[in-house]
Amino acid sequence: MEQATQRQSSAPYFEDLEVGQIERGAPALTLTPGHAALHQAILGDRLRLALDAELSAAVLGSPEPLAHPALVCDVAIGQSTSLTRRVIGNLFYRGLVLRRAPLIGDTLRTETEVVALRQNRPREGRAATGLAVLRIRTSDQEERPVLDFLRCAMLPLRDPQGETGRADDLDAVGSEVAPEALAASVAGWDLGAYRQRVPGPHFGELEAGRVLAVEGGDVVSGAPELARLTLNVAFAHHDAGASGRGRRLVYGGHTIGIAAAQLNRAIPSLVTIVGWGSCDHLAPVFEGDTLRSEVEIETADEPLAGGGGLLRLRSRVRAERDGEEADVLDWRLWGVLA
Repeated sequence: MEQATQRQSSAPYFEDLEVGQIERGAPALTLTPGHAALHQAILGDRLRLALDAELSAAVLGSPEPLAHPALVCDVAIGQSTSLTRRVIGNLFYRGLVLRRAPLIGDTLRTETEVVALRQNRPREGRAATGLAVLRIRTSDQEERPVLDFLRCAMLPLRDPQGETGRADDLDAVGSEVAPEALAASVAGWDLGAYRQRVPGPHFGELEAGRVLAVEGGDVVSGAPELARLTLNVAFAHHDAGASGRGRRLVYGGHTIGIAAAQLNRAIPSLVTIVGWGSCDHLAPVFEGDTLRSEVEIETADEPLAGGGGLLRLRSRVRAERDGEEADVLDWRLWGVLA
């Protein structure tokens, strides 16, 4: 007797979400040297504190090395994808602040809250979609705050011709980050030890307005592996048939991670990244694309109480594929120099 197959899925559509809804069901993840090694192998980042345990101990005063901030962010984003498994694309991130800097061995837990919903205007020949703004809060094993930021995902409606009436104002989603909040994750670090051990340029040696074109591009590879590593369960990153484009969509954090690696090549003395004011995905990225970026130093005059200071940076990334180019990322972030 033939048995019917029942498809089970907890993946919500746009109209299933409600403002105020909170999701805490993602597994916690303990950061290990294996996570760090695979993350670095896929993205190629050269951030010294995440690579050099001796330097990390001298600066942080801990025997456990720093977990790369991009790894921390990627895990938090991945843990937030339970509500956005049907995502068509992520549009932006806003106001991301590292409240503290996790170490290898720390365990990350994330809760995701729906804070705004807006259905997109109907377009002829296209199924109905909507935008969901999520507030993502991540803490560690001692319930200390690690991350707090907003992410905007585009989701399909269950009814392709549906109308929900949801029209929250997404222009109110802010990106301002207070410098004192940015300083929290590096409080107590011995930036003098970093300055002594690492060649410059250091704080005060780079001027605002300078644009650094990063020489050499990076091919995008290992995309589903990075999504799996960071607990990202969005269908479009694993299943070509789910993306609507006939091929897997590269996870946005992958593009950001390559941009961070190129930023570190442009400023090899960078201590760490402590926050993002904004990060806009301008177009999709696919495996096999080659990414190139340029970095603008927007401000370079925000000193830290313990020495060194903050740089406000802007990274613009272009993708090359099949002889064509497209702007894919506009990322404004805060970095630290010793």
